[in-house]
Amino acid sequence: MLVLVVVHGVMAVAAPALVRWLGRPALYLVALAPLAALCWALAHTRKMNSGGAVAESYTWVPRIGLDIDLRMATLSWLMVVLVGGIGALVLVYSVRYFPPDQTGLGRYAGVFVAFAGAMFGLVVSDNLLLLYVFWELTTVFSYLLIAQDPTKRANRAAATQALLVTTLGGLAMLAGFVILGEGAGTYRFSEIAARQPDARHLTAALVLVLLGALSKSAIFPFSFWLPSAMAAPTPVSAYLHAAAMVKAGIFLIALFGPTVGGDPPWRPLLLVTGIVTMLLGGWAALRQHDIKLLLAYGTVSQLGLLTAVFGGSTANAALAGAALLLAHALFKSTLFLVVGIIDVSTGTRDMRALSGLRETTPALAAVAAPAAASMAGLPPFAGFVGKEAAFAAFLHGSASDLVVLAALVIGSTLTVAYTIRFLWGAFATKPGRPPTPVRAPARDWLVGPAILAVAGLGVGAAAKPLDGVLAPYADMFPASGPAYHLAVWHGLTGPLGLSVLVLVVGAVVGPRLAADRLRLPFDGGTVYVRVMAWLDRGAVELTGATQRGSLPSYLGVILLVLVFGLGGILAGSAPWPDRGRAWDTSLQAVVGAGIVVAAVAAVRALRRLTAMILVGVSGYGVAVLFILHGAPDLALTQFLVETATIAMIVLVLRRLPAKFSERPIRTSRVGRILLGIAVGAVAAGMTFVAVGGREATPVSVAFPDLAVSFGGGKNVVNVILVDIRAWDTMGEISVLVVAATGVASLIYRRTAALRRRGGGAVTIQSPGWLRAGAGGQSVILEVVTRLVFHTIVLFSIFLLFSGHNAPGGGFAGGLVAGLALAVRYLAGGQAELAAAAPVDAGAVLGAGLFVAVGTGVLAMFAGAQVLQTAIVDVHLPVLGDIHLVTSLFFDIGVYLVIVGLMLDVLRSLGAEIDRQGLTS
Repeated sequence: MLVLVVVHGVMAVAAPALVRWLGRPALYLVALAPLAALCWALAHTRKMNSGGAVAESYTWVPRIGLDIDLRMATLSWLMVVLVGGIGALVLVYSVRYFPPDQTGLGRYAGVFVAFAGAMFGLVVSDNLLLLYVFWELTTVFSYLLIAQDPTKRANRAAATQALLVTTLGGLAMLAGFVILGEGAGTYRFSEIAARQPDARHLTAALVLVLLGALSKSAIFPFSFWLPSAMAAPTPVSAYLHAAAMVKAGIFLIALFGPTVGGDPPWRPLLLVTGIVTMLLGGWAALRQHDIKLLLAYGTVSQLGLLTAVFGGSTANAALAGAALLLAHALFKSTLFLVVGIIDVSTGTRDMRALSGLRETTPALAAVAAPAAASMAGLPPFAGFVGKEAAFAAFLHGSASDLVVLAALVIGSTLTVAYTIRFLWGAFATKPGRPPTPVRAPARDWLVGPAILAVAGLGVGAAAKPLDGVLAPYADMFPASGPAYHLAVWHGLTGPLGLSVLVLVVGAVVGPRLAADRLRLPFDGGTVYVRVMAWLDRGAVELTGATQRGSLPSYLGVILLVLVFGLGGILAGSAPWPDRGRAWDTSLQAVVGAGIVVAAVAAVRALRRLTAMILVGVSGYGVAVLFILHGAPDLALTQFLVETATIAMIVLVLRRLPAKFSERPIRTSRVGRILLGIAVGAVAAGMTFVAVGGREATPVSVAFPDLAVSFGGGKNVVNVILVDIRAWDTMGEISVLVVAATGVASLIYRRTAALRRRGGGAVTIQSPGWLRAGAGGQSVILEVVTRLVFHTIVLFSIFLLFSGHNAPGGGFAGGLVAGLALAVRYLAGGQAELAAAAPVDAGAVLGAGLFVAVGTGVLAMFAGAQVLQTAIVDVHLPVLGDIHLVTSLFFDIGVYLVIVGLMLDVLRSLGAEIDRQGLTS
């Protein structure tokens, strides 16, 4: 099964190239992918007949229960046959449907076969999370197929509407899946069904799952998106909206039925929504003049019929639902393909403009007739077999079953009526209207619709063998009334009488119903348009009220949400520890008090430089706390980061006023103080609760031993960064590279724009020892900086190489080297910086990332895992024992990235500040 999913994916990728090389005939090759799925399913028919199943399982993301669990049982087999068989025929049909110069045909072929693969994966998924992945893939691909021609507004609007509705339902369904999976302890549906779901949250889970299923299958109140989707090309409508996509929701209902069909919300919701959809869809079909829209509303009605029948949740109802599912896919896809031929051959789908096609295109009428007969429920077609089984399933039940039966009879009567209207509108000769000019369709164009029409007749004739194949699925439901078996002839029975009644009344009353102009005051489409308009208006109003360009306001809203949201949880239901410890030694209390005093003083400071120094004091105090806790690596990093931050702030402070603005009024200041205190209290409470609520053993307990045995180093912190959790570090340095590139690009873009407007440029000359202080800087500071610069750089390299066994590492070493560059810049500006580092910052960043990634790739080539460390111990005559770990090279990459980042910030931000200084 996984191989078939991959085959569809490969074909989807190759389809555009095949179409470019071969033109329309390439679709024959693309059709091989769904055809392979059909052949594979048919090869397992005997196993399905005996009630067996085919299963595969592959580990994917076990931490969240997302594994590739695939399983094909009876219901899945039926869906694979439909998805594969009809998909292949529709692709063959598309060769003639699209003109030779059709633009985007390669894209259409690729997306179509990708959708077929996603649909195949959906129906064979045994893992609920995997099912959701394929579910959303079908949503995305259907969006692309409906919007096949993006230049048409109707296509874009219909695709967006379908995407929004089905995605909303899919998200609700995912929540239901999570409730079911977490309650059962597994996301494998076959195991959930065997264990029976947890009853505590079952009702909520089932309602959420039904929201997804009903929205996908266009069941009330979500029916409106399906007729709008008829803006798609007709082959798309024939496949997605008759055989595949809209059947996904029905499939989900049928899949869950044996497990939860007896639970209270399931049956009532399905019966009510199904009946309402069936009646409203059938009534709307009689109002249409566009024969494609008529079939669309008829599809809505038939989907409602399927929902109601599967909602019966009995063995007879399940058997009838499966038979109707097969019959509907066959006759409705046939009729959609027939409409496509009529549209292309005549240039219209309006039944008021169509006349005489029965005489001018007799072969096309011959193909449409059996499919329409099956839709109306005439024997011996598949539609008759399924509809009679549905009548029988509710005939011997309770009073509520009889009400459902009456609704099914009315809905079936409407089906007969709009079937007659379709045949009359498409093929009849209208009085006083000349025959419609038509270009006779090529014979090979009729092959696909003809095969599907004949299949509808063959399935009806082979009702008994079909009963044997579908019986294992029906047997999963509880029995209700006499056991029923599919057959064309059961004798003179109640269901046969109801079938005759439906045919007679539909044929007699249908024309009168079609002439009736009674309409509902509104429909789902109108509701959707109004809701979207309200959402748009609400978004504009909300944006206007909140996005006013005030950074303090934005930050205040975020902090208020933190205080009232998480703070409310902490105050109401947080599991507070029974006891806590304020400090281990009195020195920690002294340092903590100093941090608090510095922070409060920073808030009250009037000068920017004073506030910056006080904030730095708080940061250095935290570093001292790290030392007191026995974490020298963290302390070293904190000291360096704090120092680098101060250096960067100094660059900005040179161009800002010395004092803060006095504009905040007293009330505003008091509010900010109170908010700050509240945020601090909430943050402290969250930390206290989180640390005190630990139950599991921390994973870091094993890190000291792993650092020596696995990472070959005694500095646990550094080994964690470059070995045990090297992937985290890889992600962090990648983000740093992207951020540095983005910041530099923004600043240089602004600088270039100013230069074009005559803003001038900063000329940098390499300084010499005799030119120290030429730009107005301190001569002593420049000379001293040049003297200690190389020593600081050497110390950074020492930290780099010693970090695996002692405090240091690539991050700390890179910060020290970056501070050396910052000091050179602060002492002499851009000229000093250029002399100290005559290299491109982007090249240093790229080299660092390349070295880090290359270390991981080399490990993979050596047969190890990506980024896995190799330990080399050698003895050299002169140097003695050498202990080398390959993660050192990863640390070198980190070192280069940090140096490149500092250099990039100094050059980009510093260049802009220098420019302002020269032009001010």
